[in-house]
This record gives sequence, C-alpha cells and structure tokens, in this order.
Amino acid sequence: MWQPDIIFALFLVGAFAGLMSGLFGIGGGMIVVPIVLWLLAKLNIDSAYTQHIAVGTSFAIMMFTTFSSALAQHKKKAVEWSAVIKMSPAMVVGGLLGSFISRHLSATFLHYFFIVFVILVGLKILFKLNPKTTRPMPATPIIIIVGLIIGILSSWVGIGGGTLIVPFLLFCSLPIHRAVGTSSALAWPMAVSGAIGYLINGLAINRLPEYSFGFWYLPAVAILACCTTIFAPIGVKLAHHLPAERLKMGMGLLILGIGLHMLYQQFSG
Repeated sequence: MWQPDIIFALFLVGAFAGLMSGLFGIGGGMIVVPIVLWLLAKLNIDSAYTQHIAVGTSFAIMMFTTFSSALAQHKKKAVEWSAVIKMSPAMVVGGLLGSFISRHLSATFLHYFFIVFVILVGLKILFKLNPKTTRPMPATPIIIIVGLIIGILSSWVGIGGGTLIVPFLLFCSLPIHRAVGTSSALAWPMAVSGAIGYLINGLAINRLPEYSFGFWYLPAVAILACCTTIFAPIGVKLAHHLPAERLKMGMGLLILGIGLHMLYQQFSG
C-alpha cells in the first residue's frame, strides 16, 4: 500500500536528488537507487531483478533530471560543448553496452558493485582526491575510450556519470564550475541511453512487478522525476552562489553513509 510516509519520503528524496544534480553535475542515481530499493522492499516486492529495476528506474528519472540541470547550466554559460560533442557518443554506446551486459549479471553482483562504488566515491569527495594538473584535453581517441568506460560503469550503478566525469574534466584543467556544468550536459545522453537499454532488456523478462515497464518502475519514475526536475535548476543556482567545498564535504558524508548503511544491511541480513 502507498502510505503517506512512503509518498513523503519519495518527494523528499526527489527534491534532494534534484538539488544534488544541479549542484554537482551528477544524475542523482546514488541517491535514487537506494530509495527505489527501499520502496520496493516497503511494498513487499520481491524479484530476482530488484537491483536491475532500481537502476533502470534511476536512469528513467535521470532523463528528466539531467535535462533540467543541463538546460540551467547552459543558461549560465557553464558548459564546454566541445567536450560534450566528443565524449557523449562514446558514453551513449558504453551505456547501451553496459545495460545489455547487466542483464547477464546477477542482482547480487550489481548490488555489491553499487555499494563499493558509492563508498569509494564518498571517500574521494571527503579526502578531496581530485587531480590537480595543468594537462590539456587529451586527443580524441583517448576521450572516446574514457567516455566508453564511463558509460559502461555508469550503466551498472544507475548514475549519469558525473562522479567520474567531473574528476576527468578537472584532470584536463577545466575550472570546477565549468566541469560541473559540462558534466550535467554529458549526463543527459548517458541517462537516455541507459534508460532505453534497461527498458528494452526488461521487456524480455517475464513476471516483473506490477506497474513495471521493462526495468522501469513507473510510480517511482512519475513521483521522483517531477521532484528532481523542479529542484535541479535550484541546485544550479546554488552552485553558482554558495561555497562549493562545504557542500562537497556534506555530500561526501551523505554518500559514504548511504554506502556503509547498505553494506551493514547486507551483512546483517
């Protein structure tokens, strides 16, 4: 049953995920995937493809979130479109490839992969493990390879790739605000390709939960997409006015806490 506390939690998390998307150029998947898993558990939905549904739903939501965030960043003139043009095709191919590979991976593997990924990202943010170099943007073949790898890894955890894109762009000497803005623009095609891939793969699976469309869980998509789309532009405005370091530290603690909590739940049964 859809109790008021469930709906309230979804609205709250959707608003927060939208803010984080705008602030840091991420798709919000690290926040959305756990809440979708929580939602499925609260609704007593048990499936061998629970993690696949959570990731697919996350991508479906990010199609709206990242578009809203990218549009707001474009208006701020914070997008390096030359990097977007070079990286996005490879990320799309990587996202589609990764989503098709994921069908042959167990939900347990994807679940642990997500937990480890989240913990590492949290530690990276907290300890400021961002590269500081004066390197120029690498040659196109290197950009394509990097984009392909980011696309595959992102498709396995249901993120738009921002946690990998921003460090890479910083490594290429892009200023932080421009790296975040460019990441927002790159996250949208990544989200679209991942969502389509999980949709197509899910359509071939029988006995998925009611209200599923492929590996999308439509009620969660509807509620969370509305919230994230509204709050993403607000996050972009905050990113250009508030001190980024304190916000990054807060997000690092949150992400690390999510990962450790999921790890504790896994071992505690």
